[in-house]
Amino acid sequence: MYVEQFMTSQVFTVGPEDNIADTIALMREKKINRLPVLDKGKLVGIVTDGDLREVSPSPATTLSIFELNYLVAKTPIKEIAVKKVITCGPKTTIEEAALLMRDHEIGALPVVEGGKLVGIITESDIFDAFLDIMGFRSPGQRVVIETKDEMGVMSDLASTMKDFDVNISSLAVYHLKSNKVQILARLSGEAIGELKKSLGDKGYTIYN
Repeated sequence: MYVEQFMTSQVFTVGPEDNIADTIALMREKKINRLPVLDKGKLVGIVTDGDLREVSPSPATTLSIFELNYLVAKTPIKEIAVKKVITCGPKTTIEEAALLMRDHEIGALPVVEGGKLVGIITESDIFDAFLDIMGFRSPGQRVVIETKDEMGVMSDLASTMKDFDVNISSLAVYHLKSNKVQILARLSGEAIGELKKSLGDKGYTIYN
């Protein structure tokens, strides 16, 4: 699974000379909380709603409303945008993108290809990918199979499911510390109950 499968291709952007007030208005209108900064088509920064909050005048300020409006209208985004932008490519794997976000403690990655901004992927997109991998949106009954982490397990499971004419809609494997694995499967078919009993008789531990 790659970034290009989950990224947003229509990316709203701002320029380095755009002001804070217009940028805040754009974020509110589009209901987004980050904007890449482009200068003549080149990615030169990124600005978030957190960056804007930090430079917005405090309610406790002694400035007048006129002075406040002047401040946010005149301050260019280039003064507050993050210049060192962590990016990825459309062929970056979802797990690599998630690791980049975690390591750098950021909520999104602009997606760049050939020096051009082609999309953006956010933590919400990563969550969607995780839900797809775990089969949350897949049809079928959720079944967790716990067993020893050893060679031949998947082959045996596949063979047994075939015997009961049960189809696998999705499959995810979680490795436990005790040299065991939990296999989360979404299964469909008329004989899932019989399959679960058969697997239990073989020594597998079955959870719903």
